[in-house]
Amino acid sequence: MNRRESAQSAVTLTAARPAAGLRDRVRELEPELIAFRRDLHRHPELGRQEFRTTGRLRDRLVAAGLAPRILPGGTGMLVDIVPESAPRGAEFLAFRADIDALPIDDAKTEVPYRSSVPGRAHACGHDVHTSVLLGTALVLAEAARTGELRRPVRLVFQPAEEVMPGGALDVGGALDVIAAGGMEGVGRIFAVHCDPKVEVGRIGLRVGAITSACDRLVLHLDGPGGHTARPHLTTDLVTAVARTAAELPAALARRMDPRWGVSLVWGRIAAGSAPNVIPQHAELEGTVRCLELDGWREAPDLLHELIARLAETHRAKWTLDYHRGVPPVVNEAGSVGLLDAAMTARFGGPGATAVEDTEQSLGGEDFSWYLEHAPGALARLGVRTPGDSAVRDLHQGRFDVDERAIAVGVELFAALALEPGTP
Repeated sequence: MNRRESAQSAVTLTAARPAAGLRDRVRELEPELIAFRRDLHRHPELGRQEFRTTGRLRDRLVAAGLAPRILPGGTGMLVDIVPESAPRGAEFLAFRADIDALPIDDAKTEVPYRSSVPGRAHACGHDVHTSVLLGTALVLAEAARTGELRRPVRLVFQPAEEVMPGGALDVGGALDVIAAGGMEGVGRIFAVHCDPKVEVGRIGLRVGAITSACDRLVLHLDGPGGHTARPHLTTDLVTAVARTAAELPAALARRMDPRWGVSLVWGRIAAGSAPNVIPQHAELEGTVRCLELDGWREAPDLLHELIARLAETHRAKWTLDYHRGVPPVVNEAGSVGLLDAAMTARFGGPGATAVEDTEQSLGGEDFSWYLEHAPGALARLGVRTPGDSAVRDLHQGRFDVDERAIAVGVELFAALALEPGTP
């Protein structure tokens, strides 16, 4: 379902009463926010290591009269803005930004804000998301002082979004936020994610699943090993792991509804250390991605069944470490309608399209965990300069943005918080 199909039944904003003076306030902040983004870009930090980033945010928010609460792990924070006029017991309108970077090299040699940390880069736009939320905090702090903000707002600066599941501690930072009480009292939550396919000044919206489920698995195969001259007396693990790597994805696809879009892709295979020795251990590691919740729920049990059959064929013992990652981000129709109305009111007009339909991605995003606790939506924030034909895809070393997108994101979030019609 696209966003237009949902708009008729969605809650809408009063487009004729946009927050007065909001654009001027955002423009005043824009140079500072761009400088802040460039500083983060020069100093990227991986998940749960974002101490400098957290400190920079804390200092600026405190200077604005706010009281950030650092998460128990020492990185990331929650910031509540509760105006005196807010009704007693009113639910929070929440906005989330992720603050971590990626473990890749920054390949942009021509910009002054290139990463100064080898093997670390903000190649997914989290520095933009963070700057958007910082700007939102500064605008709303002032609005609370002047009496223009009449509802409680919670700002979530989340660490470790890029952490892939892999053990008891390797879970996305959204779960850290939720464990710290970040969703208590929240009635609705929003986020944006940079999209280099969407032009700056626009957002992409979709009702329903906008991202996919993503899990991680490690398959261990074991056998007695032996000499390659006598494979019949051993468990030939190299053949077993090769056949499993080739056959398991197809077998899984044939057992699941194709409309679920299940995809098993291997990223690592390991077996053996000598040409004439059949090894005793082999491993496969990869990801399972799925478009629908039903497929995400069924995949683990079905994989265990299929692996057992393949391993028996090759007389291999096996164990599967299956690590739940994230479910799909499923945008709620009412929240999509609010984003649509706010963006159209602020940036639309005759001959100007501010909102476009977007497709579901196979990428994973732990914003999905927040939507288990409250309705909300993730929008794709346009960061491509109009007319620019360069390819700067996410998770690539040359990724960069049109920094005007920061002001767009701030104005969108602030308008949602200041508009009386936002439930």
